[in-house]
Amino acid sequence: VAKENADVIIMDDNFKTIVNVARWGRAVYLNIQKFVQFQLTVNIVALIVNFVSACVIGTAPLTAVQLLWVNMIMDTLGALALATEPPNEEMMKRSPVRRGDSFITKVMWRNILGQALYQLLVLGTLMIVGKRLLNIEGPTADKTINTLIFNSFVFCQVFNEINSREMDKINVFRGIFRNWIFVGILTATVIFQVIIVELLGTFANTVPLSLELWLLSIVLGSVSMIVSVILKCIPVESGKRFAKPHGYELIPEGPEAL
Repeated sequence: VAKENADVIIMDDNFKTIVNVARWGRAVYLNIQKFVQFQLTVNIVALIVNFVSACVIGTAPLTAVQLLWVNMIMDTLGALALATEPPNEEMMKRSPVRRGDSFITKVMWRNILGQALYQLLVLGTLMIVGKRLLNIEGPTADKTINTLIFNSFVFCQVFNEINSREMDKINVFRGIFRNWIFVGILTATVIFQVIIVELLGTFANTVPLSLELWLLSIVLGSVSMIVSVILKCIPVESGKRFAKPHGYELIPEGPEAL
C-alpha cells in the first residue's frame, strides 16, 4: 500500500540513498530556478529593447534571425548548460522549500531586474549615441551599430549564464571545469557568434566588426559579472525564512503532549 501511494520509491535499504535522493532533488529544483532566472533576464531585455526601439525610432535593432539565435542560446543551450550542474554538499545546508513558497524568489528577482537594468542601459546607450561616441560613419554605420548591439547583447547573456550558476554566492567559477557540458556550450556559443557576425552577414543582417568593437562587446558583457557581485551584496531576505524551525512543526514532548 505504501509503495502504491508513494511518489518516490527507494529500492534498497541504504540510508545513503535517501541522502542522494534529497541532494539530487534539490539540485534539480535549483537548476530549474537558475534557468528561469537566466531566461527571464533575456526575455525582458529583448522585449523592451525591440518594443521601445520600434515605437521611438521605427526600427528594431535585433532582427528575427538574431532573435532566433538568442532564443536558441536561451532555451536550448542555456537550459542544457544550467540543467547539467551537478549537486554539491552546500545544497544540503539549505533550508527546505515549503509547498506554498514562491518559485521565483526575491533573490531571483533582484538578479533578474539588476542584470536587465544594466543590459538595457548598455544597449540603450549604443542605440541612442553609439555612432557618435564610437565615431562610426559611412553607408554601413547603421548596420555596424546594430551588429554591435546584437554582439554586446549576446555576450551579456554568455557572462550572465556564468552568473546564473550561483544565485546568491559571489564565486560563480567554483566547480565550473567539472561540468564540461557547461564549458563546452559556452565555447560553442562564442564560436557560433563569431561565425554569425563575420561570415553570415547576408543571412543574419550583420556586418563584420573590427577588433576594437569585438573587444568592446566582450568588455560590456563581462561587466555584468561585476554587476552580479554588486547585486549579491544587496540583502533582499532578512530574518529567518521560517517561523518554525526548518518549516516543520515540532513534535511535542513530555506530559503536555498527552
